[in-house]
Amino acid sequence: MLKVEPGAKSVMLDVETGLRDVAEGESIAVNGVCLTATAPSETGRVQFFVSSETLDRTTLGALRAGSFVNLERAVTPATRLSGHIVQGHVDGTARFIESTPSGDAHRVVFEVPASLRRYMVEKGSITLDGISLTLNELSDVKDDAFRIALMIIPHTWTHTNLGKIAPGDAVNVEVDVIAKYVEVLCQNR
Repeated sequence: MLKVEPGAKSVMLDVETGLRDVAEGESIAVNGVCLTATAPSETGRVQFFVSSETLDRTTLGALRAGSFVNLERAVTPATRLSGHIVQGHVDGTARFIESTPSGDAHRVVFEVPASLRRYMVEKGSITLDGISLTLNELSDVKDDAFRIALMIIPHTWTHTNLGKIAPGDAVNVEVDVIAKYVEVLCQNR
């Protein structure tokens, strides 16, 4: 992240992406939030406009100059799908509780709003700040929240923002879109 320019109920992000072939209008997920590239440059800097709706529903409003963000380009029909289906449409935010080493990996725990519990199963998929991960443990709901635990491998720990967050920090959550579609289909039967 290079620069954050506040606007009238909006923010302009100016990100050093390292991507020299971004097209204007291309969708790129920034910390798991699908944004539109509004001013890409040949040097790899890309600007993204963040609306008030996105600021209200995600953690992007907390970004500051120098913040480290996760970036992911959209898949194409010819691209291998590495992970689960991720849209960049954030369903809520979770709060980081703790990280404990487990050999070379890290076990991380987050507190998640109760409203998202119905979309999660052990060994199912979840996206945190745009990182496709596997759920290892889920607690019962207590006081409108529940906890999830995940095992983070060394590569993910060092190549994403997970290794840099502190207890209390918020991350964007996207649940498995297939679970949401199944719920709607079952409700309308």
